[in-house]
Amino acid sequence: MAFLGVEQSLTGRRWVGPAAEVERAAEMLAQRSDLPRAVCQVLARLGVPPMEARGFLNPKLKELLPDPRAIKDMEVAASRFLNAVRNRQRIAVFADYDVDGGSSAALLLVWLRQMGLAATLYVPDRIDEGYGPNVPAMRDLAASHDLIICVDCGTLSHEPIAAAEGADVIVLDHHLGGETLPECVAVVNPNRQDESGDQGYLCAAAVVFLMLVEAGRQLRGAGARGPDLMAMLDLVALATVADVAPLVEANRALVRQGLKVMAQRQRPGLVALSDVARMDTAPNSYHLGFMLGPRVNAGGRIGQADLGARLLSTDSATEAEALAQRLDALNSERRDIENAVRAAALAQAEERGLDAPLVWAAGDGWHPGVVGIVASRLKETANRPAIVIGFEGDEGKGSGRSVAGVDLGASIQRLAAEGLLVKGGGHKMAAGLTVMREQLEPAMERLSELLAKQGAGQSGPADLKLDGALMPGAASVDLIEQIEQAGPFGAGAPAPRYALPDLQVRFAKRVGETHLKLSLLDGMSGGLDAIAFGAFDGPLGDRLSNHGGARFHFAGRLEVNSWGGRQSVQLRLEDAAEAV
Repeated sequence: MAFLGVEQSLTGRRWVGPAAEVERAAEMLAQRSDLPRAVCQVLARLGVPPMEARGFLNPKLKELLPDPRAIKDMEVAASRFLNAVRNRQRIAVFADYDVDGGSSAALLLVWLRQMGLAATLYVPDRIDEGYGPNVPAMRDLAASHDLIICVDCGTLSHEPIAAAEGADVIVLDHHLGGETLPECVAVVNPNRQDESGDQGYLCAAAVVFLMLVEAGRQLRGAGARGPDLMAMLDLVALATVADVAPLVEANRALVRQGLKVMAQRQRPGLVALSDVARMDTAPNSYHLGFMLGPRVNAGGRIGQADLGARLLSTDSATEAEALAQRLDALNSERRDIENAVRAAALAQAEERGLDAPLVWAAGDGWHPGVVGIVASRLKETANRPAIVIGFEGDEGKGSGRSVAGVDLGASIQRLAAEGLLVKGGGHKMAAGLTVMREQLEPAMERLSELLAKQGAGQSGPADLKLDGALMPGAASVDLIEQIEQAGPFGAGAPAPRYALPDLQVRFAKRVGETHLKLSLLDGMSGGLDAIAFGAFDGPLGDRLSNHGGARFHFAGRLEVNSWGGRQSVQLRLEDAAEAV
């Protein structure tokens, strides 16, 4: 049965409430604790038992952080790394061009700088070199360095790593490993095939952080001390959220603590980026994923690949400001390119059908720097794994995004092993691939078949999942702050979404080109302000602006709005349905 009887909302979605077992678990939590019902609903959805509720709301990093030595090759990697530091050897950091790669590189560069050692940063160009180590770059780096550390890449780079003659190579990665590993000093990756997978949820920056934790342990064993690692958790938090790593187990604590560090505004790059993004409140996971992350990514997508890593690692406020301004401009340019590709990809995918296990689109000249973002948009639209591919000649480079419970990276890797792709890999929620034009249709057909076996396509594209219903009078700043204790929210732990039933629109005002500002009334306890971003891109804007006094059910996420030193509750409106 649809929640509040909404079978088809204004945006065409069916509203789905909590499952019966979740409701029962929430009731039990409410009975055994003094927590608000709304908080208990979130905890129940996340599967938190009553006896663990208090601990879950206050995650401690020292209790949740895994022992670095539980990951294969970790001790060897840290030992070789420290040997290079002690002997003042020449170190190069080869990083991926996304936020995770940039953050991973920055962790090493900052740590080494605090130990009095400057390292070389190398980030490959997305278009000219593609993802990961390549033979010419590794050969050149090896000619002038003693140690090369590949971060957020390298697990599948057998030939390029073999080309690094004369230098040792360490890989710190989290992408799915193949049957064999490249020949090097260490491959530290919780997603190696010979790993248990217990720490497979970690992003690359978290793996780098754990290596630095182990390096610190070894330093202390030798009577020395390393840099303050807790002060570097802002970088780990940014990478974890931006790379869509699930916010579970240690990741929750890493992000929670990292946000506290970021709020202290000690890192010049993140301060400059926050200012250019006009962030005027304490950072949260939304800011990391949707305001800071895209700007850090912009250099690797359509500009100079190393801009993000340079911004995150600089200790100069002047340099940080210049780099942040450049990345902000590139991000605006990226949005324009993305909008054009998104329109074409969505039209193609809709014509093919959005109800298959896989939604995909491919086109000539689509910029490889935006195909991942467009794939994410298609995934959100259809609630299915999505692939978007840009072709230059007969070769296409694509990117994919998945939905919860469907391992896209493993399926992409299998396609590559079967010869349908030139290459491909990734992790559960995101993957990249290269495919020849003549193999496009059979590759996508086979991928759809593999994803269907994992359950892709079984949920309706129009389902909007809700945690429950609230009246405006119950939505207080205090309640929202208590709900936030169950976070941070993101991949693997979606932010709670509530329905506010049977309300009137007191006024509606268009803001900017596509947004809608609303004031809602229930006729009893008062009202609530709401903001619907992009409302006029769909049916919400026109219908709610011309409401004619009708009453509606509203759905969205509650947030605290700070303005002029005062705090108030605001609904980030996602959907609405006429109340019958």
